[in-house]
Amino acid sequence: MRAPSIDITHVPAPLRPLMLAMARGAAEMAGVIRRGDRRMAAEMGVNSNGDGQKRLDLDADALFRDALRHAGLRWYASEELCDPVAIQDDGDWALAIDPLDGSSNIDTNVSIGTIFAVYPAGTDANASFLRPARELICGGYVIYGPRCSMVVSFGDGTQIYALNPDTDCFDLTEARLSLPDTSFEFAINASNYRHWPRPVRAYIDDCLAGTDGPRDKNFNMRWIGSLVAEAHRILMRGGIFLYPADDRPGYARGRLRMLYECAPIAFLIEQAGGRATDGALPILDARVTALHGRTPLVFGSADKVNRVAAYHDLPEAEVSALFGNRGLFRA
Repeated sequence: MRAPSIDITHVPAPLRPLMLAMARGAAEMAGVIRRGDRRMAAEMGVNSNGDGQKRLDLDADALFRDALRHAGLRWYASEELCDPVAIQDDGDWALAIDPLDGSSNIDTNVSIGTIFAVYPAGTDANASFLRPARELICGGYVIYGPRCSMVVSFGDGTQIYALNPDTDCFDLTEARLSLPDTSFEFAINASNYRHWPRPVRAYIDDCLAGTDGPRDKNFNMRWIGSLVAEAHRILMRGGIFLYPADDRPGYARGRLRMLYECAPIAFLIEQAGGRATDGALPILDARVTALHGRTPLVFGSADKVNRVAAYHDLPEAEVSALFGNRGLFRA
């Protein structure tokens, strides 16, 4: 068996050492998850943002830090750490990573993943990450599901690689993914309905009204609780994901982190022909202002995301009324 690797045909030459290291780390992480040690889900306290940490969160962070140690990386910023860590003084890259997205699902065998974004490194650690989100040069995720896949973009389309269990190599399976626009599915945590802003409630009301409402379509709802799994489903078959801000304490800017989660997912979605916004404005047009700053996130098929933005522009009377009064959106 060869050492874990990735097909580098479509990887820009300067980023090949980094992507080879990411592939090694991801293949090792996939093996750890497959072995299924129940201690992976043990509670280990909270991170700097007050979110619960599982043992596997910390193990994943240590695993990727070690895998990336000689890959040309100058700065490593992790959702599990308060501050960036210096890796190589002469490194060219700054990498932001959520080592294990969806860790609350570890003990239920639901798909979990790793999300990462790469920026050019500067001499200052924080300044390498606190910048316009659109300056990222690589974004991607690994999904540890029935099939372990890496989805990545270098700014010229979105690619999919699948881990071959016989060779431990991520083989290219899709060189330029195009996000479908045929699915009438939405993903949102409906238990928070009463806390959502009125435009979001109005949008969901109209989806739930089905053929009797202004959308004139019946929709299905999905909610996994793992951002990587939600993103992968939407990239494969379309639809829309919403994690809005709401009026609960601590949720005024949503709960997903701009640097580690939202920017790389938005990058992948845009490169596949979809859209990603904070409900109204493109995620990638915003600036990362704090290492662990949060933002609302809406992404998926372009027409559906655009419609959510249009709901934010409606007069208050229309989004507060029953769906029958929103004639502007009748299909």
